[in-house]
Amino acid sequence: MRSRYLRLVSLFTAGVIMTASPAEVLADTGVTAGISDAITTNLEEENKVNAGISSEIAECIDVSNAMAEVSKGEDATTMLANIPQMCGYTNLGIAKVEGNLNVRQGPSEDSELAGKMPGNAGCEILGVEGDWTEIKSGEVSGYVKSEFLLNGMAARDYAPEVMSTIATCNTETLRVREEPNTECEIMALMAVGEEVEVLEDQGDWLKVSVDSEVGYVSSDYVEVSNELTKAMTMTEVKYGQGVSDVRVDLVSYACQFVGNPYVWGGTSLTNGADCSGFTLSIFAKYGIYLPHSSAAQAGCGRRINASEAQPGDLFFYGSGSRISHVAIYIGNGQIVHASSRRTGIKISNAYYRSPICVVRVLD
Repeated sequence: MRSRYLRLVSLFTAGVIMTASPAEVLADTGVTAGISDAITTNLEEENKVNAGISSEIAECIDVSNAMAEVSKGEDATTMLANIPQMCGYTNLGIAKVEGNLNVRQGPSEDSELAGKMPGNAGCEILGVEGDWTEIKSGEVSGYVKSEFLLNGMAARDYAPEVMSTIATCNTETLRVREEPNTECEIMALMAVGEEVEVLEDQGDWLKVSVDSEVGYVSSDYVEVSNELTKAMTMTEVKYGQGVSDVRVDLVSYACQFVGNPYVWGGTSLTNGADCSGFTLSIFAKYGIYLPHSSAAQAGCGRRINASEAQPGDLFFYGSGSRISHVAIYIGNGQIVHASSRRTGIKISNAYYRSPICVVRVLD
């Protein structure tokens, strides 16, 4: 009977609290005062929780509303100023394609190519013109077909699934080591501004991916950020004198596959290859059959000085004398290679790492 009475008092007191001041309620009997205290405390705690949840919901709604207004063309500059950046972008767009998304100089399929956005690459959306979206990604500005671009909250929700954690070197030369200490071997050198993918944060050291290898860099000399892949410019390959037509053709052929994926053990130029699988498949087209191993490929042909390198020669990299990576020299101090899972097939400076040797397999 007493428990039923307390339940009734609780219900009654709760009703009073909604209409009366705390002082009036506390002036009641000892039983109701105790019940009032408990209810008041619970209400205060609930209000605090609700306030936190409401704040988070409000922030999401603000971003969603702002993105909706921008997509409708409503005072974009003002609205975007209130949106937090993601991966360095305010009005984020993400290429949703299997291969590469063409970036054109104008909003027409007849317009010249300005660059290419690999699948899952990010961009800043600058505006919409009919079926085309104007974007900027890395050094590339132009137009892409809107149907192949995620935008608004869809892009923001998708970004965490495809973004990478990147360490950018902020010192003149940074040693990449084989182990997380200064007593071990140096496997590569990073120049200021060079980027590597972070695999794990170990405090003073970051475990990073260098091409297809794993190394360590000191966290004191890098800046860490979350990033999406950027668009690629249409690089024009220039050749020096004395370069054969076969070399020119081979390099042009190899560069067609820039932006395609890196797949360990793969040899497909379209669906994915690793470093030696890429060179193997390129040279096979020209009747030169290489083994599927960077170390084994270094034993083919003849070694030359790097200063003698011509487009079509092979550059080999690694740690000490151990070879673990191979690339094709394309001239002007650049190479094309299947670099890593994050970047796929790309063009790099031939001396981004110190080459162990250079080999000529083409006459």
